[in-house]
Amino acid sequence: MDAEPLVAPGGCIGIVGGGQLGRMTALAAAALGYRCRVLDRDPLAPAKQVAAHDTADYDDMAALERFAAKVDVVTCEFENVPVAALEALALWKPVRPGPRAFAIAQDRLPEKDFAREVGFATPPYRAIAAESDFDGAAYPAILKTRRLGYDGKGQARIASAEEGRAAWTRLGRVPCLLEGLVDFEREVSAIIARAADGALRAFDVVENRHRQGILDLTIAPAPIAPARAAEAQRLAGAAAQRLGLVGLLAVEMFVDRQGRLLFNEMAPRPHNSGHWTIEGCTASQFEQLVRAVVGLPLADPARRANAVMKNLIGDEVRAWSRLAADPALKLHLYGKAEIRAGRKLGHVTRLYPLDVTPDPRSAFP
Repeated sequence: MDAEPLVAPGGCIGIVGGGQLGRMTALAAAALGYRCRVLDRDPLAPAKQVAAHDTADYDDMAALERFAAKVDVVTCEFENVPVAALEALALWKPVRPGPRAFAIAQDRLPEKDFAREVGFATPPYRAIAAESDFDGAAYPAILKTRRLGYDGKGQARIASAEEGRAAWTRLGRVPCLLEGLVDFEREVSAIIARAADGALRAFDVVENRHRQGILDLTIAPAPIAPARAAEAQRLAGAAAQRLGLVGLLAVEMFVDRQGRLLFNEMAPRPHNSGHWTIEGCTASQFEQLVRAVVGLPLADPARRANAVMKNLIGDEVRAWSRLAADPALKLHLYGKAEIRAGRKLGHVTRLYPLDVTPDPRSAFP
């Protein structure tokens, strides 16, 4: 007889964070017979449209305890949940992934150190905490805040120590990481699910293309050598195992001009580059997360179609009626109340037969 899951269908999954990733996780959970409760400080968070919800700050310990009392297990939909909040929640209910994964992913310096321990190659990097830390570094380089940077925010490209000191001042002289510029051919990501018993299931590696620092297109599968894709999956799996993670881990990597994989960053949650899996795989990244956190066996993540996924950013979402009218496209809208420049408001996916190479140039006419 198979082992009983941690949480049986009918139970409740607590999701910290109410964005589109929480929304899509709640929808996947409902298909498996689970309820979800979302905790977010924003009363209009889009995940709250599809799940029960609490509105509170993440540092409100009384609210965290009330939230924990209503759920059976806790997961997160974004990686910058305060670690203290996760540690508090773990006193009352299982938290999957655990606080350690988030503590590492929230700070670029220990994240890079961890990646090297796992076996990833990385660009050269150094911590920046004083003006003198810019002396002797190789340039050009990218200056990044150690915390809270995403979608190109909190970053600056610099060509000299003098430019670095000026950029550091503009960033508020907060702790930063100076990272060597990579001459890369493409950026790829690997998403892997890990169960509590250590079982791993990897989605196919994909290519990501950005515009103004924000993910624009994901192409599945990535047009890289099979051996290189297998190495990316192996390294992502090694990172998940070393973290003891239960849930999902997404790892972004550069492929340089020599074909080497270089670690960029990781996130212990569903990832924008995995949205194509909803239609393109036997089980989506969101279903895998639900299965992992409640203790169900992981599903087969096999790709059943090639795909191109495009984010709808800012005013691009105004094309929703045209996109919805195209029978070859699958449109997802996130229910966000306000259109703002740089804001992800939905995505659209086009599928291709497995023997057809996806063409992002003609995917969304």
